[in-house]
Amino acid sequence: MKRILVIGFLFLLFASCGKEENFVPDYPVRYDVTLQEFSIYAKNNVLLVPNQGVAGLMIVKSPTGAYLAFDRCSTVNPEKACAVTPDDSGFTATDPCSGGKFLLLDGSPQKYPAERALKKYDVVISGITLSVRN
Repeated sequence: MKRILVIGFLFLLFASCGKEENFVPDYPVRYDVTLQEFSIYAKNNVLLVPNQGVAGLMIVKSPTGAYLAFDRCSTVNPEKACAVTPDDSGFTATDPCSGGKFLLLDGSPQKYPAERALKKYDVVISGITLSVRN
């Protein structure tokens, strides 16, 4: 009986040490920008916002006109807080530390070693103000 308990404990210990715990942490995000400011400062429909979230924010205007917001922290090695950089197309972003690539239409991984989507934030438009929250 003692041996079964020890084996069970060791199994739980090793199972909890896997990569699944390697995630982008939750930081409070409260950022507002007017739609006019977005259109002035966004490059290829992507606005980069420093000092928000883990590695900054990317606010993206999709081809359908919807707005999306992602943390720039790559999900490949989030403990490094490596900020992804939007590509010139405005449709993908690349992790300069690992070479992983993400689709900016939904944050999904597109190129290995990226396997998890970018952390997404809520976007609400009220009048002329675009608000990003978590």
